[in-house]
This record gives sequence, structure tokens and C-alpha cells, in this order.
Amino acid sequence: MFDARMIETDLELLRGIANQLRIHCITATTAAGSGHPTSCLSAAELVAALFFGHMRYDPKNPRHPNNDRFILSKGHAAPLLYAAWAEAGFLSVEQLGQLRQITSDLEGHPTPRLPFVDVATGSLGQGLGIGVGMALAARQNGLDYRTYVLMGDGEIAEGAVWEAASLAGVRKLNNLVGLVDVNRLGQSEATAFGHDLATYRRRFEAFGWRVEDVDGHDLEEILEVLSGVGLGDQPLCILARTYKGAGVSFLQDQDGWHGKPLNKEEAARAIAELVPSARSAAGVSIPAPSPLEPPRREAPASYPPLQYQLGQMVATREAYGNALARMGEVDPRIVAMDGDTKNSTFAERFARKFPDRYVECYIAEQNLVAVAVGFSTRGFVPFASTFACFFTRAYDHIRVAGISQANIKLVGSHVGVSIGEDGPSQMGLEDLAMMRAVAGSTVLYPSDAVSAEKLVEQMALRHGLCYLRTSRPKTPVIYGNDEAFPVGGAKVLRQKDGDRVTVVAAGVTLHEALKAAEVLAAQGIGITVIDAYSIKPLASDVILAAARRTANQVLTVEDHYAEGGLGDAVAGELSAQGVQVHKLAVRELPRSGKPAELLARYGIDADAIVAKVRSMA
Repeated sequence: MFDARMIETDLELLRGIANQLRIHCITATTAAGSGHPTSCLSAAELVAALFFGHMRYDPKNPRHPNNDRFILSKGHAAPLLYAAWAEAGFLSVEQLGQLRQITSDLEGHPTPRLPFVDVATGSLGQGLGIGVGMALAARQNGLDYRTYVLMGDGEIAEGAVWEAASLAGVRKLNNLVGLVDVNRLGQSEATAFGHDLATYRRRFEAFGWRVEDVDGHDLEEILEVLSGVGLGDQPLCILARTYKGAGVSFLQDQDGWHGKPLNKEEAARAIAELVPSARSAAGVSIPAPSPLEPPRREAPASYPPLQYQLGQMVATREAYGNALARMGEVDPRIVAMDGDTKNSTFAERFARKFPDRYVECYIAEQNLVAVAVGFSTRGFVPFASTFACFFTRAYDHIRVAGISQANIKLVGSHVGVSIGEDGPSQMGLEDLAMMRAVAGSTVLYPSDAVSAEKLVEQMALRHGLCYLRTSRPKTPVIYGNDEAFPVGGAKVLRQKDGDRVTVVAAGVTLHEALKAAEVLAAQGIGITVIDAYSIKPLASDVILAAARRTANQVLTVEDHYAEGGLGDAVAGELSAQGVQVHKLAVRELPRSGKPAELLARYGIDADAIVAKVRSMA
């Protein structure tokens, strides 16, 4: 029987919880002396409705595989998230007072150091794409959890949001809900559209979303819209008209308060306004997730064997595609995605074989990385591929994926001047520097098909963000199918007593170094040649041992700009050991041409190695 009084009682409780969340946020940020309390206050009703009136989750087990997922894309409102989990009973109120302290995991923006945080947020515009990945993973796993992404209206200016919105609409992700806290005020001024919800509505609808407008401080409206989550076959966007600093008279809708905590006197005034109607969430019944379990997805004991012939000409980018298709047969954790380059990266071989485990992300590299991060939070091992140069446009997503300690595998093809006629806009010449700088990253650079496939295996088995650099030209297979390539290792391919210089290379330049070794040997000059397939971590012990045998003379050769690549990696490890490191690298803006012409023009081919060694010997 419909009982209006009971509904009103529940609404009154939720209003009280929203104000209690506000009190926690003000108290915590004032104690910390920093933070964004007004950004928390605007979304208090939205969070109260989600956590205590709608979402299905186990408050004692944030990692439950079928919990509804919540992503705080506007990560600067972190105190609001922490306050919700304190009211749910997972954190203590006392812990909230440790906000932003170096000894606390309650950081200024959320990170996965906390078990209820799947990904780091706060670099605005990334949450929705990660939510797309989580929603796709739910379908893949046969789970009915829903993914809720709370965004600020300021971040809607980010192009990454619309990349994600597009794919969500294309894939009809009706298990994805985006909530936009339209509080009108940005950091430095009002947002472009203020409270013009009609403009936001038209934009989301154009991307295939169902859109609902609500008064973001009216819990009855919010709950009514949330009751329709999952209806139809479209993702849902809830546009919530709110006020920054809502609930406190001297803060509400006032400019100049972004990122500014209240002093003790101001906090006391604000809390005095909120206390009379504040209520604790203790005892609130939270719906449990349905008792579904994801399929067991475990790493296999081994992968099927390789079948290459020595001397066979195979591009490492093609070997990557072969590896994915081969490994996918026995490793159900693997999913793949690409940015409309799968016929060049050879990810198409996996896509054809396992279409249900492949996601085409189209030409939207930021979202490509975000979707991979989303999948990784749900137990998958995602491989995302495109041209190496195009990952540069997604670098902020990659950087934050490192902060998230995300288990994603990135594969960049078409590296260096060796791609040939396509010219400099298509040449990945910065990628080693870029990927080496990411926190916790692993950076790998194979030289033949066997090493490429074996390194893909290592990536699948290694937790964390891994990057594989693959080349366009076909190169000869130089390793046997059973050769092992542990991360952090290197291969000494040529070495004998009396060698004058240690040459360290990877990828196409390794083959140039082997050619140079033959030429130099005929001239009576011996060189040690090392395949540094693991750029980070680097096998510095192997290189140092070889350098000691060649009078501490090392020459690095790379199809990459001189800054931040293999040469800098080696010099950074060995220069302090008294080793003199010389570098051959691309040192000027390249142009179109044949691969061999370009290697020669930019001084990284066999002839250049011979000349440099002769000058050093």
C-alpha cells in the first residue's frame, strides 16, 4: 500500500544525511587547511541518494565483484566520497580528520590506496571513459552491477568526456549512469553554460543518451529519476541543477570559494546552520548486490608454443597480433581494444578470433586508454593498441593510470623514422621518454617476432602498466622459439675478448648493430652487441659487465629522439659507474623517405654505427 508519510520520512532522513555529509566535508577540510568544501556541498544530495537510497553494494566489502560501482570523476570533491563511506560504516569519523595528512590514505584526490576507490581521479574528464570500460566489463562478466560516474559541469568541457559519451551511446550501455553536478561555478569563473541545462541535454542526446533534468537538491526528484535506471537501451545522463556551497547561506552560489577551506570561525558558523537538520546514516538499510559471481579468469600455466623459423621476415607489430590471438585461446583474462588501427597494429587477428572480447574504440585515444583502465579494475588484462605517436594525445590518461596502478597493457606501433614515407606526424619518436616517465611503468622494445611474442606473454603475466614498442618494417627472426625474455633482462648477441666498444640497441637498430659488427670485424675491430629489449627496468648489470670488458665505452643506438630514450636510460644507470655513454639517435625533425634512407640520413644505420665506433676505438 502506498504510504506517503513513509516516503516523506525516508526523504527527511536522506536530507539529514546530506547535511551530515556536508558537516563532515567542512570539518575535514578545515582541519586539513586545504581542500574544496564548496564543491562537496553542491553534490551532497546526489551522493546521499546514491549511497543511502539507491545503489546496491556491501558496505563492509567495497571489493565485492557485483557491487554497483561509483566513480568520483570530480575528484576534488574527495571529502564527500570519504564522508559517504564513513556514514556507511567502512571508515570512522575520526579518520576523516586525517584528510590530506601524509600518514593517511584519505588523499586530496582519491586513489586506489583505498579499497572503495577503483581508479585515481581528479584530472578532470577521465571518469566517464573508465565507467564505459566498467560497464562493458559487467556485460562481459554477466554481472548486473551498474556504474555511476559523478562529474562536475566544468569538466564537461573536456573532449575526453565526449569521446566516452560517444562510445557509450554506440554500445547502448544502459548499465552506465552519468551524473553531472551543474553548480554553475568553475575554479576561476562561471562555466560556459552556467545553469543552461538545455544545452547540456542537447549535447548528451546527440551522443545517444537518455537525459533527465533534476533539481540537484530535491531528493524526491533525484530518487524518482534513479528509479528508472536501466530502462530502455541507452545510457542515462542525470543533469542536476545545483549550487556550489549549497546548504550554507554565506557560501551558496558565491564565487571565490573554489579550493578554499573555511577557517575555524567560518566552519563553526556553517556547521551551526547544518546541525539542526543533520542525521546519521547509521542503521540505514543498503540493498545488497545480487549474488552473481564473475567467471573464473586465471592466468594459464603456459601459453601455446611459437612456430617461427630463424631468418623468417616478420614485423614485430605483426608478431603482436599473432601473440594476442595465440594467447587468447588459453587466457580468458585478455581483452583487446584499438583506435581504428587494428589492421596496422594487427590487433585485428584477436578481433576476428574473439569478437566478443574485442572493443573498437575508434579514433579516440583518450577513451581507448580509459576503457582499458575500466576493464582492468574488473579483473581483465586489457591490451590497447594504436600508433605510438597517437598515445601522446592520451598521455594524461596514461599518467593517471600509473597513479591508479592500473593493470593495462599499451602497444604502440609505427615507431621511429623506420616507418618510412608516412612522414614525421606518424613517427613515434617520443614514446620511450613518455612511457619511462610514468610511475611504475614497464617499457619493452622487441627486435624480432620471437622476442615480441614472448614479451607480450610477460606483459600479460606482469601486474601494472606495461608498454610494448613495435616496429613497422619486417625484421629477421634471430631467436629460437624457446628463448626466454624475462622483464629486466637483455641479450648479449656478440661478445669476445678484445672487443673495443659495447653497442646497446633495440628494435630495428639492433639489426643495424649486427650488420655493423660484421663490417667492423672485417676491419679488425670487435664490438659487443647487446639487445636491450627491456628499457625499463633496464638490465644495467648486463650492460655494465660488458662495458667493463670494453674499457667502459658504450654506444647506444635508437630509432627515437635523443631525449629520454634508450641512451638516456643507459646513461642514467651507468654514468655514475664511470662508463662513458655515447648516443646515436634522431636529432632533428625527420621527413618522408624510404626506411633505409631515413636510418642513414639521421645517423642510426649500420654505416653510422661503424663510423662512430671507429672514432671511439
